[in-house]
Amino acid sequence: MKGKMKGAILPGNSTAVLKEFDIPVPGHGEVLIRMKSSTICGSDIRCIYHEHLGKGPEGYQPGMIAGHEPAGQIVETGPGCRRFKEGDRVIVYHISGCGLCNDCRRGYYISCTSPYRRAYGWQRDGGMAEYLLAEEKDLIALPDELSYSDGAQVACGFGTVYEGLEKIGVCGNDAVLITGLGPVGLASAMLARAMGAHKIIGIEVIPERLRIAEQLGLFDVLLPAGPGNVQQVRDLTGGHGVEKSVDCSANEAARLTCIQAARKWGKIVFLGEGGTCRFQPSPDIIHDQKTIYGSWVTCLWRMEELVERLVRWKLHPDRLITHRFPLERVAEAYALMASSRCGKVAVVFDEELK
Repeated sequence: MKGKMKGAILPGNSTAVLKEFDIPVPGHGEVLIRMKSSTICGSDIRCIYHEHLGKGPEGYQPGMIAGHEPAGQIVETGPGCRRFKEGDRVIVYHISGCGLCNDCRRGYYISCTSPYRRAYGWQRDGGMAEYLLAEEKDLIALPDELSYSDGAQVACGFGTVYEGLEKIGVCGNDAVLITGLGPVGLASAMLARAMGAHKIIGIEVIPERLRIAEQLGLFDVLLPAGPGNVQQVRDLTGGHGVEKSVDCSANEAARLTCIQAARKWGKIVFLGEGGTCRFQPSPDIIHDQKTIYGSWVTCLWRMEELVERLVRWKLHPDRLITHRFPLERVAEAYALMASSRCGKVAVVFDEELK
């Protein structure tokens, strides 16, 4: 397919700029995808939109088309493709690993350290364009029961959450605390409920996010962030604290709340990127036999498992999208996401605009 297409780049000065590009041609083991939905991740805002924080080969390469949460439909396949074909609906795992190292063989392309590792929207062109060139090995089939905007959130947002909740083992025995109610925190509540959590408590500092969380009805209790949060959570759980807690904020105070509001033998997972955390090991962790987990994105096989379970649970991630924009208004989309006063923001195409 020859011709031109529009795509958005992030210069690093809090703007998004549309430019014209050649429509790429798929090579061996590659597919050309007509984009249907591309959602905006907080890491795009934090690390690229305002300024280019990453350095060297792992940083954003200036001029690359942005967007690492893409879903679309294959319109052309290159030679050597063995599973996917023209017309297939697909999600793109946003890291294209080398495929040969130990992490890649486990499916954790996110942890690949090979010089051949390239992230979509960072070191190779991403989904904020009319077409995306992807490697077949990076694709996950998108069932008809899920929309493209459901699929766009699977790899980075919902996949990241699912990995973390699986590590701490959320189930029907658990009261769950979630700190930071942006899109990742909202996804945590949605999935924790589907996994059986009997009580979900949310803490957030931004009033608009608290309102969105309340409107979605995903939490049993919502609390504004403050110095009394640990005692509030304990009061809500018979004085014991929660069995599981999830930090999605990367805020030091919120992380400490997750630790101290967990009951004895509790499990804590940190999903929010960056920041610091200071605690007292003996009273906060060791004496109460607590465990802290770190979790970074997810793997290919767990992503496929999540897609299957979303269908089984009749769960739709696109419920978290509060604003949809066409590609022509991509600058507005990024500016809104950067304000932190919204839910998920998506750039959508074709029928996803309806």
